[in-house]
Amino acid sequence: MPDLSGRNVLLTGGLGTLGRAQARKLSAEGADVIVLDRPEIEDAAQRARELGATVSFAGCDLNDLANATKIVEGIVADVGGIDILINNAALIINRPYEEFSLEEYEQQIRVNSSAAFALVQACAPHMKKKGWGKIINFTSITLNGQLGGYVPYIASKGAMLGLTKSLARELGPYGICVNAVAPGAIVSEAEERVFGHKLQEYNDWVIDRQCLKLRIVPEDVADLVHFLVSPAADRITGQNIGIDGGW
Repeated sequence: MPDLSGRNVLLTGGLGTLGRAQARKLSAEGADVIVLDRPEIEDAAQRARELGATVSFAGCDLNDLANATKIVEGIVADVGGIDILINNAALIINRPYEEFSLEEYEQQIRVNSSAAFALVQACAPHMKKKGWGKIINFTSITLNGQLGGYVPYIASKGAMLGLTKSLARELGPYGICVNAVAPGAIVSEAEERVFGHKLQEYNDWVIDRQCLKLRIVPEDVADLVHFLVSPAADRITGQNIGIDGGW
């Protein structure tokens, strides 16, 4: 029997490159996966169904925290509680820090970290009642301080790291594990979109910086997430686990 049978998963940013890989993996392991993503995405419900027989879609704009909280509270009530919350969604913009407006900075903080806090508040009560739950927050390799041009994004990921550590302490007595995953440079659609004009040069740059001379793919990240939300990781909490090939 798959190890996540009977578990309800809420996965934000579920139609992005990393999100899709996680949805496929967790659905294959028996979980009922609700992918949360922007409501304007074309054919979102169909795209979600194609990820697995137990995958469904819910439209939600994390930039509107009040409405996002209401949507998630409704989902929690409809399905009888969320067992596994994965805060995967992120807004990332690359430009010199002087060129960001305060609103753009605050938007990345809102989507990338404040939304995670709001969703934990909506989902944790059910986990506490059951005495079991898993929360995965996504941080980033950029916290190593080696990349420029991502100040709001990196600040938001620093907040996610602090959120992970503090929530692990708050929720541990209730049997809830809270961990973070810190991906490195992952082969993705965003990578192709940003570096498409010099993709080979970018690929060589990544490989040069990694200890392991092979690229990381979304399925690698999905495997790590699956391990952390499975019973095999019931004694692991408060950790920020890198998957970057040894940057």
